[in-house]
Amino acid sequence: MSSGSSSRSTSPSSDSDWSKKENKMFEEALAYYGEGAPNLWEKVASAMGGTKSAEEVRRHFQILIDDVNNIEYGRIPFPKYKTQGFWT
Repeated sequence: MSSGSSSRSTSPSSDSDWSKKENKMFEEALAYYGEGAPNLWEKVASAMGGTKSAEEVRRHFQILIDDVNNIEYGRIPFPKYKTQGFWT
């Protein structure tokens, strides 16, 4: 797995790596259906073409929420991005 090209879920399945394309499909489906949609994880998994199960989608979402919370609570430092432009 190359650095930054995929993320890792806690799913025990062998296909627990998420490609950039799968992450993008996940994000788009989540935005389309919204967090409050009934059967959200099944809908997102279906929109992704069945490459991930509803449980893998749910776990992936929870990992992202945990990461955001850890950053917001100061448990993980906010990333320092290299920027370009006149302000640097």
